Amino acid sequence: MGSSFSFSGFWRRGFFATALLGAGLAAGAAAASDKGNPEARRIVSIGGTVTEILYALGAQDRIVARDSTSFYPAEANTKPDVGYMRALSAEGILGQKPDLILMEEGSGPPPVLEILKASEVPMVVVPTPPEADKIGKKIRDVGAAVGLSDKAEALAAKTEADIKKLAADVAKIPGPKKKVLFVLSLSNNRVMAGGADTEAGAVIAMAGGVNAAPMINGYKPLSDEAVIAAQPDVILAMISGPGHEITPEKVFSMPSMQTTPAAANKALVSMDGLLLLGFGPRTPDAARALAAQIYPGAIN
Repeated sequence: MGSSFSFSGFWRRGFFATALLGAGLAAGAAAASDKGNPEARRIVSIGGTVTEILYALGAQDRIVARDSTSFYPAEANTKPDVGYMRALSAEGILGQKPDLILMEEGSGPPPVLEILKASEVPMVVVPTPPEADKIGKKIRDVGAAVGLSDKAEALAAKTEADIKKLAADVAKIPGPKKKVLFVLSLSNNRVMAGGADTEAGAVIAMAGGVNAAPMINGYKPLSDEAVIAAQPDVILAMISGPGHEITPEKVFSMPSMQTTPAAANKALVSMDGLLLLGFGPRTPDAARALAAQIYPGAIN
């Protein structure tokens, strides 16, 4: 099994660090101001999904800079880059002379957020829980912050309708649900997997699969014994850059994988990281595409 999704550079732009550090920095981000600026014309957008939503709302001309996780749509890459969302510089952001800083929850580090808060530039932190039924609120929050609530409502309503339609289609898939193991990385013959309370686990559920690693919380290493016991039917991974690819040869040659149904069927699905885990307007499409690969011929 494979995928035609294009390489996004998601690994190179820091998702690995996001998975490990997110919980620790989220509290600092949550302390930031929540006052938007509906008239803002110089927005610094931090977080790939926030930037994606701004483009979908037609606010791209109001973005003066973005962070390095904001690479969709491709035009976003023409904007100045203020750095990785969890390693921001207050000087780099304020140097753009923003009249609104819009960021995803978990951005940081906390000392930088304190400086930004003290600058009195309006700043909105958008919650990003890994839950399908919270995507609409995320879209509405971004729209409200920039004075585009009407457009955001329409986009949120469409996204929510697409999620409901997907759920109905997935419910009709016959047979037992397949166990899917999200592999974030392979290092020293250890699997870094996505467990409970993760975007990976949530999108697997949306696609009609069962997360094969519910015994861990977050993104953590699995022991060989845990991988063997999990017996995944499908391995899910992100498309990554040279040297970081999770290929069938790499993953299924691991001793812990060799007795799994996934290895027997060479069942590896690779998808663009931001598309797969961003939890924004494209998430219903991502989950549907994943479902189509997990259950060939059962959904389109």
